[in-house]
Amino acid sequence: MSFSAYPEYKDSGVEWLGEVPIHWVLTPIKHLASLNPRKSGFDGDTQQLCSFVPMEKLKTGVVQLDEERCIEEVIGGYTYFEDGDVLQAKVTPCFENKNVAIAKGLTNGIGFGSSEINVLRPYLGVSPGYLYYRVQEDTYMSFCTSSMIGAGGLKRVPTEVINNFTVAAPEFFEQTQIAHFLDYETARIDALIEEQQRLIELLKEKRQAVISHAVTKGLDPAVPMKDSGAEWLGEVPSHWTATKLKFITNHVVDCPHETPIYDPDGNYLVIRTADLNQGILKSEQMYRLEHDEYIHRTRRMTLEKNDIVYSREGERWGHAALIPESNLYALGQRMMQLRVSNSICPNFFMYQLNSLTTYRQGEVDTVGATAPHVNISTVINYCVMRPPKDEQVQISQYLSKTLSSLDCLIGESLEMKELLQERRSALISAAVTGKIDVRGWQPPANATSPELAQEAV
Repeated sequence: MSFSAYPEYKDSGVEWLGEVPIHWVLTPIKHLASLNPRKSGFDGDTQQLCSFVPMEKLKTGVVQLDEERCIEEVIGGYTYFEDGDVLQAKVTPCFENKNVAIAKGLTNGIGFGSSEINVLRPYLGVSPGYLYYRVQEDTYMSFCTSSMIGAGGLKRVPTEVINNFTVAAPEFFEQTQIAHFLDYETARIDALIEEQQRLIELLKEKRQAVISHAVTKGLDPAVPMKDSGAEWLGEVPSHWTATKLKFITNHVVDCPHETPIYDPDGNYLVIRTADLNQGILKSEQMYRLEHDEYIHRTRRMTLEKNDIVYSREGERWGHAALIPESNLYALGQRMMQLRVSNSICPNFFMYQLNSLTTYRQGEVDTVGATAPHVNISTVINYCVMRPPKDEQVQISQYLSKTLSSLDCLIGESLEMKELLQERRSALISAAVTGKIDVRGWQPPANATSPELAQEAV
């Protein structure tokens, strides 16, 4: 779908705005909205209930309202907002992820939430919907991100950066029209993004099922089976044997328990939990080490080709991958190294570690834990299956081929999702900066709301 430009533009004199529609007014955001209104403005009954919003419940376009608190309990230490306010995360990475939404349906019209939420209260004559989309615009996002202060995961956008960011804005009626247009169009795009995400999840479930079935049932559907004796494993081929991980590995090595000293110009790569995903090692995104730090990190044992790395802590625990090259990699935090005996195919063992049956054994350590952590004593006592080695090789070859096809499909869906997200961002930016003229736009007769728009896709 294409949209025409405005009939006439003017030079804004602002580098990031360029030309804007001639009738739009240049103004800093602080003249459109009050940033973080004072709590002293609240003069209601502090004994009544209000909505409570932790940071994790603020997403793009959505405020999850499933918690309530007494106002008296939260008025002292939390961010105050009301129905119609625009809420935006102020801290990385939530800000970059565009965790921004309009507060609607708050208990008694009042909410309190994380101190890491910025509140923009539109002034009279400013559309909340337009403001909501305006603070998602790409140039604004880039400018604010580059202006963040603080360290690591505590970087925040300074309030003066937001207040003084210059925009060009039309009159209220046109703001409302832009918001309605974007409500409809982004709902259509969001429905397509959700469709791709569902497909990605289904493909990932299929991938996991293929791995788990192959390493516990084999490839021959007619092979005689026997009861494994383990409820979580069920029947296994009758000629397979069960053993413990410690009996099929020559070495199990934990990482040094200290943060590596990284060097972007280093020749060696350090493997973190974020760098592997069920058999896939993402070398292109790894942090680097210089020689002395590499020697220090590998002082217990160097990683050789066909060694297996296994993540045992954090949200991504339970993922394993093969080392493709000797004398290049080192273990990062929360990683383990395993080297199998000659009777075991490294690929087959790596796939077993990525199977659901192995994952369930590790869950004994992680249930109820705030930060999942699998003990080495648990890992070395994992029950694993040991088919004949030639069958291990056959299963590994089958999985390599099958998973490659599934990974291609997942990659295509991820690419489509990314393209849709880029389209969404570009459309918002074009509309709120006046690159396209939507004043004459009308929704189709059968879809006059975002909800109907989604049904129409």
